[in-house]
Amino acid sequence: MTPIDVAVAGCGPAGMATALLLTEQGHRVRIHERFVEPGPVGSGLMIQPTGLAVLERLGLAEEVKARGAPIRRLHGKSLPSGDTALEVRYDWLGTGDRCGYGIHRADLFDILHRRVGAVGVTVEGDCAVRSVVRTGRRVCLAGNGWRSREADLIVDTMGASSPLAGQPPRPLAYGALWATLRAVPGFAADMLEQRYRGASRMCGVLPIGGGKVAFFWSLRQDRLEAWRAAGLKAWKGEVRELWPETAPLLDQIDDPDQLTFARYAHRTLRDPVQSGVIHIGDAWHSTSPQLGQGANMALLDAWALACGLAGHDALADGLAAAVALRRGHVRLYQGLSRLFTPAYQSDGVVLPVMRDLLVKPLSKLWTAKRLQAEMVAGTFGGPLKPLGLR
Repeated sequence: MTPIDVAVAGCGPAGMATALLLTEQGHRVRIHERFVEPGPVGSGLMIQPTGLAVLERLGLAEEVKARGAPIRRLHGKSLPSGDTALEVRYDWLGTGDRCGYGIHRADLFDILHRRVGAVGVTVEGDCAVRSVVRTGRRVCLAGNGWRSREADLIVDTMGASSPLAGQPPRPLAYGALWATLRAVPGFAADMLEQRYRGASRMCGVLPIGGGKVAFFWSLRQDRLEAWRAAGLKAWKGEVRELWPETAPLLDQIDDPDQLTFARYAHRTLRDPVQSGVIHIGDAWHSTSPQLGQGANMALLDAWALACGLAGHDALADGLAAAVALRRGHVRLYQGLSRLFTPAYQSDGVVLPVMRDLLVKPLSKLWTAKRLQAEMVAGTFGGPLKPLGLR
């Protein structure tokens, strides 16, 4: 495709990966970010083999590995029974030394942001995007009192709350409190550990490199104010009752502001392409983080967009090809998320009991083990081969 002008809305992993990939193809790219100084939001996340495949093509995989923590196993216990409620090992994939990588969002942001600066992509801050303005065949982003330069294509990477997506997401009942803490003895350095009481109480510890862990606690969105009113002491008592070994982690929290509340929502746009606009990542398909695929799906979307534009002369054809490369995998994981989220985050009673009855015996069957590992790794459904990724 002849080089075009591209306006990227959002300076998160999806936006920066898109900018890097399209700049490499010769397109003229500018990123627009609502914050005056772009920066990361949140604590830790998991880079799966799918997302790592894209980062490898960007030449950033080794730095991500160096700054993150290799995660070789996911393990969760249901209390008070102590039954296994989650068991996944990456070696069940049966191919090489695969693993996920826990990493702080700030580290991933820094890796991508430095590369964006190095290749000369302009990042414009203080650009709160509200709408798209069309002028003939060209488009531009607009906000309160500002308008971007005209472009041939807008790439919306602003997440589940994107004002450009049109279709509002369906808020999920449960969110989570997150904190970045210093790692302490007693927790494996290569394992995501979780504890559950039914599906309404969940606590997790994810190593994220640099001697740190991401600590999270499941909480209904409509109970956030009650949590604040009750105070840290009451909450810490509840966490210790569920998982006493977290006490040294909880001792590091002395201010509610150390905890960030993440809200989750579900939405899948029927058509993520409008005239001159494509929505990728959570702007196209937002969901619960239970399968740990958010950033990885967004990176795959960015790569698919680059593939689509590279393979077609007409912009519309390139966008259609990009969506076609991702639609099946997106639908598959949106469906899996709907299926599994209620078993781990809900007020249900039956599903968590079924979970506890089934997980342990399934983890002994090779076919089921491989299937579980592929779902967590993001490789279920074979998304990499159509994209030319390993």
